[in-house]
Amino acid sequence: MRVLLTLALFLPGLALAAPGIPAFSSTPGAGGATNYTFSIEALLLLTALTFLPAALLMMTAFTRIVIVLSLLRQAMGTMNSPPNQVIVGLSLFLTFFIMAPVFDKIYDTAWKPYSDNQISLIQAADLGVQPLKAFMLKQTRQEDLALFIGLAKVPPLNTPEETPLKVLVPAFIISELKTAFQIGFIVFIPFLIIDMVVASVLMSMGMMMLSPVLVSLPFKIMLFVLADGWNLLIASLVRTFQI
Repeated sequence: MRVLLTLALFLPGLALAAPGIPAFSSTPGAGGATNYTFSIEALLLLTALTFLPAALLMMTAFTRIVIVLSLLRQAMGTMNSPPNQVIVGLSLFLTFFIMAPVFDKIYDTAWKPYSDNQISLIQAADLGVQPLKAFMLKQTRQEDLALFIGLAKVPPLNTPEETPLKVLVPAFIISELKTAFQIGFIVFIPFLIIDMVVASVLMSMGMMMLSPVLVSLPFKIMLFVLADGWNLLIASLVRTFQI
């Protein structure tokens, strides 16, 4: 799993360095035949192509960001504005921004020595996964980590850095989900207050047939814009990550 994860992270660089990783090799066989052999490294690269989306979604800051932005849209009641493409695109670029120090460490400690033929692919995998594990450990709650350590019956660990990925990744994911919903709850409160005030005013005026959601929508948009909501939300969201 470490090899696949590192290959997924190194994929852009490996694509540029493709001449150094032969995909096929041929050897002459009996009777003039030719035997073809598929490179193990090329096979791992092809496998990493399918693993890359899961690594990006579940081992980075993407999960927390996309959930908070989706809850913000639901709290405002703007239906499909901003559309899903915008939310996912913004989440991706914010993920790259937050994860940049981690990717830089992976490049310096693993990819660069590997591209200079100083270490093997397996050694690069072991070195490259360490910065990502350190990032996930900082975001993972101790109780979530203890839960999966107990479920997996992992022997006692000397340091948190020894936590295997099969335990760390699911613990990190549920920690991110909990954090995202906590932030979403805080985001919901001001918009919920506006909905309650508008509903109370309409009830007192006897305007039962007019939808409170329709009336409160422009007020929620105005509040969000006047408070510079995008700036406040994105800045607060980025600061929640301990890099």
